[in-house]
Amino acid sequence: MISYVKGRVTTLDEGSVTIEINGMGYEVLCANPFHFQDNMNQEVKIHTYHYIREDNQTLYGFKKKEDKQLFAQLLNVSGIGPKGALAILGTVSVPEFVSAIEQEDDKYLTKFPGVGKKTARQMILDLKGKLVVWLPDEENENTLFYQEDLSSKEKKALLEDALEALKALGYTEKEVKLVRTELEKAKHGSVDDYVRQGLQLLMKS
Repeated sequence: MISYVKGRVTTLDEGSVTIEINGMGYEVLCANPFHFQDNMNQEVKIHTYHYIREDNQTLYGFKKKEDKQLFAQLLNVSGIGPKGALAILGTVSVPEFVSAIEQEDDKYLTKFPGVGKKTARQMILDLKGKLVVWLPDEENENTLFYQEDLSSKEKKALLEDALEALKALGYTEKEVKLVRTELEKAKHGSVDDYVRQGLQLLMKS
């Protein structure tokens, strides 16, 4: 099994990132490949899940180890394949997803692409109690998703990068403008968090 890859980011597209290692390019499928946009031509380490079938071998990549671990857990749920698991991770943070599972919020879970009520209940049945290690401590909850010490200029730069990432994922200029106002009110500390909230808002619209 390939646990991670470490190499230079050479190309990005809507569904994958290519990492060059010793003259070979490895295509790694990601939920949001443009999270690596700032790492172009730089060396990065990507946690990978090596998905093996008789007629297919695919690398799925994640910035955080807990994202990879949740991806693996989702694959154990009946009705959830790699594409569905990746779509979930692309629209929600791990703690938010775990919170929905623990609260048995099937209405929230059915907002994900391809997840109906039956699959949502199956996720709750299979995963409840197994993911609580990723729930934040109450005293750290407010610092998990944003940082108060960012300047307005830094926050604006993060937001602009996130809006460009949404457009790169296939959303139109008009659709992105519809969620911009809500995102401007947020206090996130990373492009990833802005992209996740943007995707959640777009799913509701």
